[in-house]
Amino acid sequence: MFILSEHSDSIGTLTLNQPAKRNALSEALVEELIAALADFQQGGIRVVIIRAAPGASVWSSGHDISELPQGQDPLPYSDPFERALRAVKSYPAPVIAMVHGSVWGVATDLVLSCDLAIGDETSSFAVTPANIGLAYNTSGLLRFMRRLPLNLVKEMFFTGVPLQAADAAKWGILNHLVSAAELESFTYDLARLIAAKAPLVLTVVKEQLRILADASPITSDVFERIEALRVAVYQSADYQEGIDAFREKRTPAFAGR
Repeated sequence: MFILSEHSDSIGTLTLNQPAKRNALSEALVEELIAALADFQQGGIRVVIIRAAPGASVWSSGHDISELPQGQDPLPYSDPFERALRAVKSYPAPVIAMVHGSVWGVATDLVLSCDLAIGDETSSFAVTPANIGLAYNTSGLLRFMRRLPLNLVKEMFFTGVPLQAADAAKWGILNHLVSAAELESFTYDLARLIAAKAPLVLTVVKEQLRILADASPITSDVFERIEALRVAVYQSADYQEGIDAFREKRTPAFAGR
């Protein structure tokens, strides 16, 4: 099992459980995450916490690179990871990311898609498509732009350098930054506080906010222009070089073509 699921007192916990791959968001893992959220919804779970196992130094290493396709869109609408993000955002109750350890690549997108995020001093957040020549999808960029200042989004995508815990709290990735010793108790105390509130109100407010946050569409010609730009990236030699370099554990030599 790549997701450990448990619940108590209307609070559900989903633990990322693929330590051999540093909780990479493989298709198998995210399919289990989607199924677990559906089970929680059916069971009336009022708050969901997504976490890594206690003591894990990496919360998630991001996309499982071995599963990325070549020569085609690596992050289409139908991708299991994209479906998992939609499941988190549409879950009819608050979802909290409890973060101990580093968060890489699309896993940062997962944290941002949760309703709240609580982290400790070990937490950090990096967005790394430029490290492997990956064409990030438009919906993903919009998620970052709606949560963070544009100049910060650019720096994170341009450099791939992890944003440390204090800066993550400063810029709003984390709602609360607490010590590692307090992380679990603080998060579950907050979850119990939320679970005691009127659930219908929370469901409706969450859905209202989701609709309002996504209410600024882009025109069809803009969308097509963006998709054309992305095609040039995921069909490029640099994308192949980035994947090969990752697998061979070497620094990629990008040529810009």
